Amino acid sequence: MTSLPDVLALTKALIAAKSITPATGTVFDVLADALTAQGFSVERFVVGAAPDGPVENLLAVRGTAGPHLAFAGHLDVVPPGEGWASDPFEPVERGGLLHGRGAVDMKGAIAAFVTAAARAPAGQGTLSLIITGDEEGPAIFGTRALIDRMAERGLHPDLCLVGEPTSVVRVGDMIKIGRRGSVNIWIEVPGKQGHVAYPHLADNPIPRLIAMLAEIDALVLDDGTEWFQPSNIEVTDLEVGNPATNVIPAQASARLGIRFNDRHRGIDLAERIERIALRHAPGARVVAKISGEAFFTPPGAFSILVAAAIAARTGQSPQLSTTGGTSDARFLSKLCPVVEFGLVNATMHKLDEAVAIGDLHLLTDIYSDIVRRVLQPASA
Repeated sequence: MTSLPDVLALTKALIAAKSITPATGTVFDVLADALTAQGFSVERFVVGAAPDGPVENLLAVRGTAGPHLAFAGHLDVVPPGEGWASDPFEPVERGGLLHGRGAVDMKGAIAAFVTAAARAPAGQGTLSLIITGDEEGPAIFGTRALIDRMAERGLHPDLCLVGEPTSVVRVGDMIKIGRRGSVNIWIEVPGKQGHVAYPHLADNPIPRLIAMLAEIDALVLDDGTEWFQPSNIEVTDLEVGNPATNVIPAQASARLGIRFNDRHRGIDLAERIERIALRHAPGARVVAKISGEAFFTPPGAFSILVAAAIAARTGQSPQLSTTGGTSDARFLSKLCPVVEFGLVNATMHKLDEAVAIGDLHLLTDIYSDIVRRVLQPASA
């Protein structure tokens, strides 16, 4: 009889496998071994090349019948930074907390789902794990490549649970049913270099850039919706690169970040910004990169099921939210209804990232209930 995995031990093993984005190798070995021991068929493949790759992806499947519940997540982590109280890749227990990079975002949740899956009776429905090493980076070679591989294999989940750390104060107080979209825009305004004492012989690009940014900053894209906060535009960088005090620069540039709700599309916003820029500076160069569109899973059967599993274990009803940054759910939402739910996010991306050990066990229990309710709906 195969022994059940221990969520704390598996979380520690995943943390100890250093996996700064883009991730490959040892951390996937650890997860693959844990899944294979539970009867999953595991496929691993590497996509892409430097600078945004190579990226390793893992697709694990157990079962062939419906219903099919997928769990999605990432093993890559952000760089730890300096100033940790202990080695960020040596998991350390202190005062009921497990410290280590990725403890919350999101190796702990992956370990919890693997442990929960091990409790599920074999032969009932299908479970899959969609795990990438490219969520914290450009997300070019990760989940999108996994979705393509699933299509090639004819795998079509009915529901997808994403293990991002959505909880705020206590495990289960918030789940995500949507996210705003994201677009970054680079603007370059050309000018003509010259001496500040002879402005008629030069062309200063800075006033035109300032004027267009003032108009862009004054835009009110919307007032929000029932489920989404208002869209916003932020100037995230300004650059002239002029070390001289007596020289009019030849170029000025800016970068914008837009987070938008489901009243907009990324391409429409990019074109709107470009029209403003070109009106102020006809020679301006505008480049937009859309990281993802807004998505929304209307409250329904899946969110109700997840909320019921949380309530059964914690006695609280989660808030349904669309706040926060982007996640790979923006890609997965094209496959099936998606709900994001995981650990408390207070320390993600911070020094001394930590998860309460009790929360790991609680999340495992809730995930186990979710699996049971999906695969055995008549007994939920």
